[in-house]
Amino acid sequence: MCRFAFYLGSPIVVSSLVTEPSNSIIHQSFHSHERSEPLNGDGFGVSWYAPEVRPQPALFRDVTPAWSDANLHSLSQVTVSPCIFAHVRAASPGLPVTRLNCHPFTSGRFAFMHNGHVGGFAQIVRRLQAGLSDSAWAGIRGSTDSEHLFAWFCDCLAERRMEAAPGSRDDAPADSTAVAKAGAELEPMSESMAAAMRATIADQERLKREAGIEERSLLNLVVSDGREAVITRYITGGGDGAETLYVHAGGRFVCEQGVCRLLDRTAAERGLLVASEPLSDDPGWEAVPVNHLLLIRDGLDFEISAL
Repeated sequence: MCRFAFYLGSPIVVSSLVTEPSNSIIHQSFHSHERSEPLNGDGFGVSWYAPEVRPQPALFRDVTPAWSDANLHSLSQVTVSPCIFAHVRAASPGLPVTRLNCHPFTSGRFAFMHNGHVGGFAQIVRRLQAGLSDSAWAGIRGSTDSEHLFAWFCDCLAERRMEAAPGSRDDAPADSTAVAKAGAELEPMSESMAAAMRATIADQERLKREAGIEERSLLNLVVSDGREAVITRYITGGGDGAETLYVHAGGRFVCEQGVCRLLDRTAAERGLLVASEPLSDDPGWEAVPVNHLLLIRDGLDFEISAL
């Protein structure tokens, strides 16, 4: 499995997630508190948005362990962003450790990361690929179940946003600016993203049932366009065994000598954190219920609903 952290709000330096907290993402790469295996050393990735420059996210990934990558340490100290993804990987059995398989993944204006696995992925991957549009399939660069889920999500989102427009899914590639604009008057992007995420989870469970696969899927997923986000904590059938996930909402995010906290929320300064494990002992962290979806709207209003 893996560990991740996601931030959305007033701009902060990337090191506020990656290096500064007492339980930072780098710390979780070699000593995760809430996994039976504490190591997550099969690569790392960071994605961040610079909306004043372009709407698409930047991406930095490598196969080295996060704790030993000097470039990650240096970059994180001088990069400021209002939306940050940080991920350390523990590769699923049978999947190679390559840069292309490191999270996050990006497509157009969207970034995505995953903690968990799709049960029986090797048995359904060809069925899954057959259900993708040409554009989504062509966008897959690695071999992970996670990137395939992201491609499926992009198709579901494109279909949702283009439902009022003529043409097939192949006529509406997920990385097209038309996807972001089409259907904008029908519903907010966050609602479209939530519907697409629900469809993605339901579809992969359907593919498993059709293949007779009983192995459970663990799908802690994060997707964002830099302004809004959708996050899930999911396990097939519910119950025990889900990967951990926490949320913390407040104001400005500050880190002082390893202690990081969100100050009280103000009109000008807002922040929201979602992470596999609390980044420090700040008491504001709350567990996301199993088999629930967290929807974060523009302005950082959010709600949690059952999947």
